[in-house]
Amino acid sequence: MNHPATTETRHEAREIGRIDPQRLASLLQDRKELALVDVRETGAFARRHILYAVSVPLWRLELLIRRKVPRKQTRIVVTDDHGLLAKEAAGLLDRLGYSDIAILEGGIAAWEDAGLEVFSGENVPSKAFGEIVEVEANTPHISARQLHDRIQAGENLVIVDGRTPEEFFNFSIPGAHNLPNAELPYRIRELAPDPTTPIVVNCAGRTRSIIGAQTLIDAGVPNPVVSLQDGTMAWLLDGHALAHGKRGILPEPSPEHLRQAQDHAQRLRERTGVSYIDGRTLEQWRNAPDRSTFLFDIRTREEYRAGHLAGWRWAPGGQLVQATDEYIGTLGARVVIADWDGVRAATVAAWLVQLGRYDVHLYLPEHPAQLETGDEPAYLLRDPGTGPSAWISLEEVARAQERGDIAVVDVDSARHYAKKHIPSAYYIVAERIEHFAPRLLSGGKTLVITSSDGILADLVARRLQTRGLAARALLGGNRAWFEAGLPAESGAENNLSGEEYAWFNAYDHADISVRNEKFKEYLDWEVGLVEQLKRKGAETPFTVLGAQTVR
Repeated sequence: MNHPATTETRHEAREIGRIDPQRLASLLQDRKELALVDVRETGAFARRHILYAVSVPLWRLELLIRRKVPRKQTRIVVTDDHGLLAKEAAGLLDRLGYSDIAILEGGIAAWEDAGLEVFSGENVPSKAFGEIVEVEANTPHISARQLHDRIQAGENLVIVDGRTPEEFFNFSIPGAHNLPNAELPYRIRELAPDPTTPIVVNCAGRTRSIIGAQTLIDAGVPNPVVSLQDGTMAWLLDGHALAHGKRGILPEPSPEHLRQAQDHAQRLRERTGVSYIDGRTLEQWRNAPDRSTFLFDIRTREEYRAGHLAGWRWAPGGQLVQATDEYIGTLGARVVIADWDGVRAATVAAWLVQLGRYDVHLYLPEHPAQLETGDEPAYLLRDPGTGPSAWISLEEVARAQERGDIAVVDVDSARHYAKKHIPSAYYIVAERIEHFAPRLLSGGKTLVITSSDGILADLVARRLQTRGLAARALLGGNRAWFEAGLPAESGAENNLSGEEYAWFNAYDHADISVRNEKFKEYLDWEVGLVEQLKRKGAETPFTVLGAQTVR
């Protein structure tokens, strides 16, 4: 079934405190719950931010904050460049009912002035952890050239791509199978039943190659296992071609292979100390006002849609490890993973334990459990300081465009906009719309805001209305427009925000020389995280189980 966005409102004014960088550095090291919320746009966040900060842009805060910081009593520190956006965001959090809010005095500029470390990039804790794993566990690897030569020689190899099915569809190494990382120990024996067959795990860069290979090693798979050093970036840098448009078919484990995987998973769980909780404990935790509990179903999208426990979020296991900060915004929180098969949940839990910032547990669903179907709902905490939604239909937009009465502004993603957008639409990050408003509203025009599904567009339009700007939101957003078969364009010519507010994937560059240079920059950055973690303000609690693994 489909889930509409759920709304909640509350407004009770509270005093908002301020803390200095040294105090924040101390808070980041204690074991209590803390959410460090960076409210700048994603591009600015990716260029420089504090380790363990989570990206919750101010104009998306109502849509994202409940997912990342669900408990309203959680300690929150809000940060930005210099403190201006943080003040507005703290006021919004207050109106939404969050009760323990502080602002980092002086923002990231003050943090740097205090001699503390800042990081660039996305999903930095997870990527840094991957680099530490490779060093401490001595995860074996193979170069792209060596792999290509062995393929050409006809060697019997199994290549598995540990990324998501969507990423695999975009591009993959010819002959590779798609097994997202959390699926590897559960299904790999169907692809490599002969224990002498070498297994190569790859991703687009480094992290999931390393974590995927080490996952199989920690799981006790007897085959020789290596990661593809630098992933498909290295494959392209060596001049080899990729396949496109492939869809992986996940093999179901045989009873014997499942039993083997479960035995190894149980030993892994015992080594990491991850425990099961019962239903009574689960209910107590879910209702506890003094501690945050995140509930995750880490199976495939299809399995989740077919039936999941009520209120449990979907987080494909490989991504929960690869991009933990996109799912969990509260350090020190409890994390409970539903264990449906005795393999995948234990694997993911083991990695989260090694990341070191969460209290991780497993839950075995009761059978028959009462299940929900369909996708996870979108939760919207609606700002009581804004007015009602002002939707505009597809038909009204099409007619108004012909008359020249509107200016369409896409606020969703610069990358998606460049690939496909509504004709004549501009792309502007929400926090910059006011800057361009005099130009866009000339001649009495109305702004029509659009986003992927219209939910973000509604948030932005309502906030613009409070600032005296004529703005409406496209009902159904870009998805409804494209599904209706209406005209579309591509290109970034009308991206008024420019690259300052965007963070592009190195693969996005059509110019091969530029792309290759971006590959090299990215790989150098990722490897360099090991040294950066040793600097002041970058202490981590990582532990590496694989460092103790004996093969």
